[in-house]
Amino acid sequence: MSNFPADILIIDDERQIRRLLNLTLTGAGYHVRECENGQLGLSETALKRPDAIILDLGLPDINGLEVLKQLREWTQVPILILTAWDREDEKVDALDAGADDYLTKPFSGRELLARLRVMLRRNRPDREPSVFRLGPIVVDLSSRRVEKGKEEIHLTSKEYGILRLLLLHQGKVMTHRQLLREIWGPQHEEDTHYLRVHIAHLRQKLGDSDPENRIIRAESGLGYRIVADGAE
Repeated sequence: MSNFPADILIIDDERQIRRLLNLTLTGAGYHVRECENGQLGLSETALKRPDAIILDLGLPDINGLEVLKQLREWTQVPILILTAWDREDEKVDALDAGADDYLTKPFSGRELLARLRVMLRRNRPDREPSVFRLGPIVVDLSSRRVEKGKEEIHLTSKEYGILRLLLLHQGKVMTHRQLLREIWGPQHEEDTHYLRVHIAHLRQKLGDSDPENRIIRAESGLGYRIVADGAE
């Protein structure tokens, strides 16, 4: 990985928010650029190719969701949505459109930096890991084997498919629609009861019973995410 500080682009029309983000990010060692509207943000992304973008949805010229969609037409740069809107449908739309994560204002600087680190780590050009560790659980994608304490856990094809997708996008919220589309097909994108049943069975098999320390974390009304202990 490069020794140069990551270049973060802020696209937000609120000067105070940009200033707060700038102080938080530069204090953590990042190089920061700022844009006050969507058009400037699109141009700056094309010219400077930042390592990650923090994007506000409520921009004055172009809706932030439209900025996100335009960016996703040509770049997979990690994008963190920052918004004052706390509506589930807005968050789902942003995640479905290709956002990597989201935070609602007001936000914690520590949480912002933690989510940014996960996004940047996931975007490294290293080889894809094949072995993931979830506490005592080891998942080897190359052999399609899931173990807990050397004992194999037998999963159905759909349970394994859900686990594999969450691991390959670890740290990122996978929306209900994304999971249903990938596992069951596009005709089942609204069949969330399929997903709830299989997630419940998967959690049971993994021993994921502690609601305070879930392996598979539910994001209310949005989807699910996994944060693995480590990957090889």
